[in-house]
Amino acid sequence: MARLNVNPTRMELKKLKARLQTATRGHKLLKDKSDEMIRRFTALIKENKRMRAELEAELSDCLGKFATACAYSSKEEIDKVFSMPVSNVSATFAVRDVMNVEVPSIEVSETKSDASFPYAFAEMTSEADYSVEKISRLVGKLLKLAEIEKTVAMLAVEIERNKRRVNALEYIMIPQIEETVKYIKSKLDENERAATTRLMKVKDLSLIHI
Repeated sequence: MARLNVNPTRMELKKLKARLQTATRGHKLLKDKSDEMIRRFTALIKENKRMRAELEAELSDCLGKFATACAYSSKEEIDKVFSMPVSNVSATFAVRDVMNVEVPSIEVSETKSDASFPYAFAEMTSEADYSVEKISRLVGKLLKLAEIEKTVAMLAVEIERNKRRVNALEYIMIPQIEETVKYIKSKLDENERAATTRLMKVKDLSLIHI
């Protein structure tokens, strides 16, 4: 591991020791953050998988009923069924903080529509009625699924970015500082031994002249 290009002085040694402490502490904090983000990411992945499976099953059921309704009704009748909403769905978009990552937050509210239906339920098949009701209930779930999937994608990016920071500290910065600290200590010890040797020689010469 290449060391840092610094002068081997006691002042530099003191500075590097302080940097090493800071880097080690920063590495631990980033590692803890990374572990917690991965934990939340994993939980969201499971929730996303569950919601997606539920929605796909419900949509498949809804489309099956819709296909049956289309088989027994004309295009005009089907268009009439879906021309008026069964309920009013509104969504409020905001952001929330997850481990210092701003992710979307979607609040969904649903109210029954006051509009009167342009058809009599008796005129249509039960499959058509079922499709209308089902689709209206799925809108809110689809929005929540979109929120979770976007959050998962954003956390994945941040986890990767945080991983690069952890690796940079663990495999580059901290080893470089440690190697430089060893080098400076070695040079200082070497200088001290050389100074001691010179001092002893001077002392010996002084004794000879006496």
